[in-house]
Amino acid sequence: MINHLSIGVRDIARSKTFYDAVLAPLGYRCLSSGATSLGYGDKAVMLWIGASDSPVPADPNSGLHICFDAPSRASVDAFHQAALKAKGQDNGQPGLRPDYDANYYAGFVIDPDGYRIEAYCGKPA
Repeated sequence: MINHLSIGVRDIARSKTFYDAVLAPLGYRCLSSGATSLGYGDKAVMLWIGASDSPVPADPNSGLHICFDAPSRASVDAFHQAALKAKGQDNGQPGLRPDYDANYYAGFVIDPDGYRIEAYCGKPA
């Protein structure tokens, strides 16, 4: 249904450092890199990050977050650990969320611009 998502950030270099680190364990990489934009995905760009003087303010009460598919539970763990090392904030340790689904394994972080992001694996252990 959704081809791609775009978000605005204040510091493109900081975002590149962060997203390169956190998306690598999930199998995604920077496919397009310019002075004012970044494009991440596996075969095609699915997440565009653009430099902006006025990005949408992150609001923890809005319900907005970005969820990335993860190939394994170990990759969810690696995503979360990489995010914390890259100056992200913990927003939910990796683990099962049985209230969502019996196999819903996810970790949640907040990126340097305040966007809430998640890595999710629905495969059984």
